[in-house]
Amino acid sequence: MSSVHTLTEGQVVAIDGKTLRGSYNREDRSSTIHMISAYASSNKLVLGQLKTEQKSNEITAIPELIKMLDIKGALVTIDAMACQTKIAKAIVDKGADYLLAVKSNQGKLRIAVEKAFAAERASVANNITFGRIESCLW
Repeated sequence: MSSVHTLTEGQVVAIDGKTLRGSYNREDRSSTIHMISAYASSNKLVLGQLKTEQKSNEITAIPELIKMLDIKGALVTIDAMACQTKIAKAIVDKGADYLLAVKSNQGKLRIAVEKAFAAERASVANNITFGRIESCLW
């Protein structure tokens, strides 16, 4: 696994959950198997997988999968369902960065993110303008 980590450092590790079609017992449709996978995109390799617990979902399984992986230096991407503080902390604790999606139905969080990016865009725009003026004066 360490040789894969060397190749993965600084690269994208995509974590996603999937339901395995046809994995349910016909008498008990609630027994469908749900899996969480971590995929190293540049290596085209699944780094790890976990089956979610019965009557659970990927939100509880992702931190467990992250604990198993050596993701230091990687950028971990996860869909909006897993945009959770506990998951972000688990990624940072392992020395990685994260890119978590935010959707419209995550109202307060989405508004906070939009405000933060708007403020950053304004700051960058001011610095660019200042930089252009300064370079013209020299």
